[in-house]
Amino acid sequence: MNSSKIWLSSPHMGGEEQKYINEAMDSNWVAPIGPNVNGFEHDLEKYLSENVAVASLSSGTAAIHLALILLGVKPKDEVICQSMTFSASANPIIYLGATPVFIDSELETWNMCPETLEIAIKDRIKKSIKPKAIIAVHLYGMPYKVDEIRAIANKYGIPILEDSAEALGSSYKNKKCGTLGDISILSFNGNKIITTSGGGALVTKSKELKERAIFLASQAREEAPHYQHSEIGYNYRMSNICAGIGRGQMEVLENHITKRREMHLFYSNIFSNNEAVQVFSEPNSNYYSNYWLTAILINPSLGNKKSREDVRIMLEEVNIESRPLWKPMHLQPVFSSMPYYGEQVSEKLFNTGLCLPSGSNLTEEEKQRIKKVLSCI
Repeated sequence: MNSSKIWLSSPHMGGEEQKYINEAMDSNWVAPIGPNVNGFEHDLEKYLSENVAVASLSSGTAAIHLALILLGVKPKDEVICQSMTFSASANPIIYLGATPVFIDSELETWNMCPETLEIAIKDRIKKSIKPKAIIAVHLYGMPYKVDEIRAIANKYGIPILEDSAEALGSSYKNKKCGTLGDISILSFNGNKIITTSGGGALVTKSKELKERAIFLASQAREEAPHYQHSEIGYNYRMSNICAGIGRGQMEVLENHITKRREMHLFYSNIFSNNEAVQVFSEPNSNYYSNYWLTAILINPSLGNKKSREDVRIMLEEVNIESRPLWKPMHLQPVFSSMPYYGEQVSEKLFNTGLCLPSGSNLTEEEKQRIKKVLSCI
């Protein structure tokens, strides 16, 4: 196998990142504090443009953990969570000694089903355990059913933690993802639409909540000439070096979104006349997806009778990475004993769905290598 690896979603530097890193090195600002940290937060606040306050952190997982703390989640509480997501959406619930209650997907956005959500809330309240929060995810950059989920959350007085880890640049009714929850999070992991190597952010509605998050993320160190701690804190602050990468990445974010959307169109054109393949796309004009990853559903009873796994292996054999959809959390061994509401929507999506290479830095030659394989489905 002589061809170079085509990755699912590799980092894509814009060129200006080094400038911010050099400034940090030259000024010796290499700790989790400094001008790049403040600047990156300002850049994000300006981009989101919804009177939000942003705290930059070491990971999206850390952001979810702190968000749950800010929402008052404690041991023995319950938190509703979308089942079809990456485990980082659910793990922080366990960190706090709380219980995740998993909800099935619906077929339009592949995200949390509003009808099932309300069924679950009613049943948990009937069991005398009102959920403390709802973690709703914008899967692969596709906004969840924002109006429907919000109406239910408001009806029962349960705050929404918006997991926008995969959706920076996406929007619903022209409002940017990352501003649609009572509290929201972003991720800048290496495979995201922009990266800080590793990193994340907490998006709040007030400066006070932002400052509280930063306090907890900085080991809950109090104002004193010595190290004073009256509560447990965490080492969750983003470093000035990583934030410098983020500042450079913000300069190319819109270009990255354009390129990801072009990749979605590339795949849509490949499969335009293939009834065996459905390309995951925006349901209507209310939704604007960054198409962080383009995903497809494959019906093996049609076309050339290829299954999801057949196609994945075909790509792997020519050094092209693809990946099944997220395996639903209620099917994961570690969460098998947790409450689950729904049928088998997310399970069927997982069994037939495949994420395709979607990077903003894919070359024309790499696209043609991908097309050659996929044209055989």
